[in-house]
Amino acid sequence: MARVLLPLAEGFEELEAITIVDVLRRGGVEVVVAALGEATVVKGAHGVDVTADALLADVVDEEYAAIVLPGGGLGTENLRRSELLIHRLRRQREENRLLAAICAAPTVLVAAGVLDPETHVTCYPSCQSELDRPWAPAPVVEDGLVITGQAPGSA
Repeated sequence: MARVLLPLAEGFEELEAITIVDVLRRGGVEVVVAALGEATVVKGAHGVDVTADALLADVVDEEYAAIVLPGGGLGTENLRRSELLIHRLRRQREENRLLAAICAAPTVLVAAGVLDPETHVTCYPSCQSELDRPWAPAPVVEDGLVITGQAPGSA
């Protein structure tokens, strides 16, 4: 069974995170929801508390077919600040495994340096200035082992 890592940081976009988990689990994919902090309960952008399966520090070294990052303004900032997550994203890239991000979270992939210069991506329109590449105004962009989505509806 494929395993997917979904990191949760305070301020994550609830609709994106829950939709990803729900759809993948319904499809038979094992999703490991991992909290970036020291507690498994993580508060979303709209005040919804979600209980993660584990702490990222406890599962970061496991193998995943994909890592999927939900967006959310504060959540994305917190993902970008996590050295542990950045290290794990780089390892995922080195292992030629799937990376995905929605809304503002593609900026985390840019900050981590895991995208080739020619990789096409999309993101929430107001975040396009944070990309180091042209922005594609499409709901979803798949380019090799990178999938990006523009907004919650892309989840």
